[in-house]
Amino acid sequence: MGIATHAQTVLDWSDLSEGISWELPSPENIIPGFQEANFSPKIRALEGKKVVITGYLLILDSTQSVYLLSKNPMASCFFCGNGGPETVLDLMFDQKPSFVMDELLSVEGILYLNESNPNACYYRIEHADAISFK
Repeated sequence: MGIATHAQTVLDWSDLSEGISWELPSPENIIPGFQEANFSPKIRALEGKKVVITGYLLILDSTQSVYLLSKNPMASCFFCGNGGPETVLDLMFDQKPSFVMDELLSVEGILYLNESNPNACYYRIEHADAISFK
C-alpha cells in the first residue's frame, strides 16, 4: 500500500490495480460491459479518507466539467485500450481547475469507491486539489 504521510495516504496505480477485482452482476442487474467491483480490505479501509495520487488529467467534455485522472496520457489511456478500468478515476473539484489535457498532476482529495454504478469510474476523488509538475 502507498506511503502514509501526516494526513493522507500516497497511492500508486498498482495499489488501485491490486485493490479491485470484478464479478458478473446478478441477472437482474446486468448492464452490458459492466461488472460489479469487489474491493480489497486495504482499499476499503481508505474509503472516505484523504489520499494523494499522481497521474494525467483527462478532460472529457467541451465545457470542461468532467475530469478523470489516468495512469496513462490520453493517447494510451484505458479508453484507447491500454490498461483496465482501474487505471482511471473520477475527479470532483470544488473549483474548476486551470489545468490542461494530459498535464501530469498530483491530486489530493477524499477517496470513494463505486461498486455498482455503470456511469462512473470504480474510483473517485472528491474535493480534489491538484498541483502540476510543469
